[in-house]
Amino acid sequence: MPPRFRAALLRLGFNFYPSYRATGGRVIHVSADLRTIRVMLRHSWRTVNPAGALFGGALYAATDPMFAMLLALQLGDGVVIWDKAGHIRYRRPGRSHLYADFHVDADTVEAVRRDLAAHGETERVFRVELRDGQGRVHVELEKTVYCATKAHYRAKLAGVD
Repeated sequence: MPPRFRAALLRLGFNFYPSYRATGGRVIHVSADLRTIRVMLRHSWRTVNPAGALFGGALYAATDPMFAMLLALQLGDGVVIWDKAGHIRYRRPGRSHLYADFHVDADTVEAVRRDLAAHGETERVFRVELRDGQGRVHVELEKTVYCATKAHYRAKLAGVD
């Protein structure tokens, strides 16, 4: 399948997947190399709190799977990937649509591959900001993503170290 079709299929898949769609977030761009995803969180009656600002749960949920997905797309089927931790810092109330650009660069992917080859598992911390249309930061998000080879993960689950 041509890369641009994979990117379009991923974008559509996210936007029509029920649990992601319910967050109010929309994937508005996926790069052809599957290393970058742009998300928009709409400011609408479905995503605001009683004070009229974007609901914190919607802010987190719309961003939740992106770094794990980008790593999974780069590393392939032989790797188990889980979101391990998340930290969100609210800088100012979101009273308009907010945007986040998620990117996993080639150097990070290669470092993960090296760690997996050497240790069987690794963790990476990624950061992203949600910004309004004028570029003002409203939310800072930090995600910790766990990666392991399938063999290492199975052995770990079985209690074999």
